[in-house]
Amino acid sequence: MKFFIDTADIAEIRDLAQSGMVDGVTTNPTLIAKSGRNIMEVIAEICDIVDGPVSAETPATDYETMLKEGLKLAAIAKNVAVKVPLTPDGLKTCVALRKEGIMVNVTLCFSAAQALLAAKAGASFISPFVGRLDDININGLDLIDDICTIYSQYDYIETEVLVASVRQPEHVTAAARMGADVATLPPKILRQLYNHPLTEKGLEMFLADWKSTGQSIL
Repeated sequence: MKFFIDTADIAEIRDLAQSGMVDGVTTNPTLIAKSGRNIMEVIAEICDIVDGPVSAETPATDYETMLKEGLKLAAIAKNVAVKVPLTPDGLKTCVALRKEGIMVNVTLCFSAAQALLAAKAGASFISPFVGRLDDININGLDLIDDICTIYSQYDYIETEVLVASVRQPEHVTAAARMGADVATLPPKILRQLYNHPLTEKGLEMFLADWKSTGQSIL
């Protein structure tokens, strides 16, 4: 499974990229707004840090404007994936951008039927929102399972399942068991993947035993 970081915070991206765990980045209008910076500058800087796909979302909702915005965003760098909503105009934009060889991330997916439409449109990534479904008492992981199962039935579908709105580490491991291609994680969740009380306890024991030997490697 590939890990994308869901943030527009340059410092966080730079720090986590050094871990070797970051395969890409996803942003959205909310994250850009939190950064307080110009979207073109932010995306360009992220693309300089990360080699993998960097999702940049079109804020427009009509086809003509989305296409213009998408082409402009894609011109920033070769690894930009233009992000469009799962609407009729969004899918139409997806088709047009894919014909130009541009990666497209179709976002705000909440049903398997929508995921099928995105695959038909040639989306590079489909972004089902696990956490937001959980918020309305629907098991978001069931949607991931459905999409992975359906996509696996057709060899010609190349759309990658990108698990979004991840709220906890269990979302990541469960989606990985189902065969999801990517999980996009807030920095906090990625760091939580490292944590286990037995790891910490074991390290404390090893360090105490090493200290008792009085040795030093350096």
